[in-house]
Amino acid sequence: MDNTQAKLDEVKDQFIEKIADNMHSFGVATSVGRVLGIIYMQGAPMTLDELSAETGMSKTRMSQVVREMMELNIAEKVFKKGVRKDLYQVEQDYYQTFISLFTSNWQKAISKSRNFENRLYRQLDNLRQKDQLTDEDEAVVNEILAEIHEWTTYYDWIRRLTEFFESGEIFKHVPRKIEKE
Repeated sequence: MDNTQAKLDEVKDQFIEKIADNMHSFGVATSVGRVLGIIYMQGAPMTLDELSAETGMSKTRMSQVVREMMELNIAEKVFKKGVRKDLYQVEQDYYQTFISLFTSNWQKAISKSRNFENRLYRQLDNLRQKDQLTDEDEAVVNEILAEIHEWTTYYDWIRRLTEFFESGEIFKHVPRKIEKE
């Protein structure tokens, strides 16, 4: 390998590590960020074998990382005629990667919240039906119900924020680039 190629590879490696570091800042494992950067810099889909060789991770671990990336909606399996192994591609648009990353996490939080709310409602309903509540207990139940309502309102806001990002409406209010006058 000539000196120029080695220098270019070093710059690419630095870029990949910066992507991994940025992803870590967003609460994502650096291994996920590193694989995202590797596929991004490759500019083409890669197999688990190629990713394992590039990262030094086992194929089993690489499979786990890629699965996590797919759950975060920042990678997808793609088909290429003549290739028998699974290929994985990442979004080449930084903005869309950001949106996918955060909205997938927000959607998980919304789902967990709904389950939590439903469980609390059932528990409170059971208390009201099976137990003879004192006025004091009824007041506590009502306070909890009011808090659950606030909680629900908050998670509805997160749901709407998620839709705002996913629809691309965000770019009407916060453009990708600022036009210079």
